[in-house]
Amino acid sequence: MTMKNAKRKAMSPRRRSDGDDDLLPHYDFRGGVRGKYAARYREGTNVVVLAPDVAARFPDSAAVNRALRALAEVADAATGKPRSQRRTA
Repeated sequence: MTMKNAKRKAMSPRRRSDGDDDLLPHYDFRGGVRGKYAARYREGTNVVVLAPDVAARFPDSAAVNRALRALAEVADAATGKPRSQRRTA
């Protein structure tokens, strides 16, 4: 077997057989509804990933929100736009 074939074989996903199930028998999902809370979750979630150098400047999300609100006020004042609605978070 060449090195290229060995890598390809090692990287191929392992197929699971029907008998190779990690779920314990006492879990019963027959009454479950797929995506039941997905819309509600999406409404209340707004995740932004900061670059590591930016994240290092802020101790928590409240500090990020304060900085962004201050920046928005400066930008609004510079462009003459009315102040945006303040949102709590």
